[in-house]
Amino acid sequence: MTQPTALIVDDEPDICELLEITLLRMGIDAHSVFNLASAHKLLAEQSFDLCLSDMRLPDGNGIDLVRHINQTYPQLPVAMITAHGNMESAIEALKAGAFDFVSKPVDLEVLRKLVQQAIKLSKPTTGKAKIQKSSVSTQSPMLGNSPAMARIIKLIEKLARSQAPVYISGESGTGKELAARMIHNQGSRADQPFIAVNCGAMPQELMESELFGHKKGSFTGATHDHEGLFLAANGGTLFLDEIADLPLHMQVKLLRSIQEKTIRPVGGQQEISIDVRIISATHKELANLVEQGEFRQDLFYRINVIELPLPPLRERAEDIPLLAQHFLTRLTRHSDIKKPKLTAEAIKKLNTYPFPGNIRELENILERSITLLDSEKLEAEDLLLPNSVSDAENHATHQNLGEKMEQVERQAIIEALEETRWNRTAAAKKLGMSLRSLRYRLEKLGIE
Repeated sequence: MTQPTALIVDDEPDICELLEITLLRMGIDAHSVFNLASAHKLLAEQSFDLCLSDMRLPDGNGIDLVRHINQTYPQLPVAMITAHGNMESAIEALKAGAFDFVSKPVDLEVLRKLVQQAIKLSKPTTGKAKIQKSSVSTQSPMLGNSPAMARIIKLIEKLARSQAPVYISGESGTGKELAARMIHNQGSRADQPFIAVNCGAMPQELMESELFGHKKGSFTGATHDHEGLFLAANGGTLFLDEIADLPLHMQVKLLRSIQEKTIRPVGGQQEISIDVRIISATHKELANLVEQGEFRQDLFYRINVIELPLPPLRERAEDIPLLAQHFLTRLTRHSDIKKPKLTAEAIKKLNTYPFPGNIRELENILERSITLLDSEKLEAEDLLLPNSVSDAENHATHQNLGEKMEQVERQAIIEALEETRWNRTAAAKKLGMSLRSLRYRLEKLGIE
């Protein structure tokens, strides 16, 4: 197996020597140059698995090198070395396409984790990560041949090669968690946990404990240590859905954890280092909430390094037939119901419906339709679609209620699985449902 190689670009010989020794101990061959001109020359002469570059160089800015590598050598992950506390430069580098950043003085443990993630991107996808990537691409409702979806899929592939925080925007039901899972499953953290949390579903008094954990005896009812969601996601990805619902005091604590890459459990005396990629989402307009003083501008700036805007279903109506077939296959796979044929009139009616509830509403409409169906064909009238825009909006309101119920259901299932050490048979018994029903709910809710 060929030894990985890294290019170090820094005009401080001591930094170059420290990085070279650290990488060599990790089994990585390193070549150091002291300016941009030498870096360009060496990049043209040989291939590398990783590039580490200082921000300020004698003949230019390291961010220019990031842009050059992204355009000329897009498969090469490049990480930026920034001055301590200079978050603006770090975020500028991430926006330019840097894989990640490390601050001076260089924390060697942070550096090693960064390098391990970067090297994974240079290797062919294998094992669990390959299976997950394949499964997401073929089974996920993030399907479609429309120009809008082609752009989204391309951007997701690019985001998967970065460690930059991602902010996913879009209306309710557009598939924000699915997009986050795709970014995770196609990236270097695919074999590590993906933890999703709905910030709006957490009781405010328990938020800090849920996110950062707590120590035994730190408050009434704390009968044992609790690790929290950040530690549960350590090494992987933490997806913060509906982040707009975080109260201001929690926004401050979240910002600090993201910037310092540490957490402190409730009642804890020491900071704990964490290695977590943050992906956040909300259906609300965060920029407007910042202007109204309801969301911190510094946190918005930190989580919104790269935005992934998901289009509503009505803006990619050409994808509806493909999505409908996907849902019909999935809904009938583990049941006694035969997959019905969707008639041309039914497809036409779906294509002209505005779908205020987006992909989730389409799935719910089809699930309701096949439950009531007593024919092998699914006709337009079987869809029971609202007749007006106002009716459709009222229908979407009911969908939102269903969405909240799904959140409660998801939490109950996850708790049962955790209590039974992810034994599905035991969890099904605990929940009072059949194993087949549990399997269906796990697939429907996207619980792995």
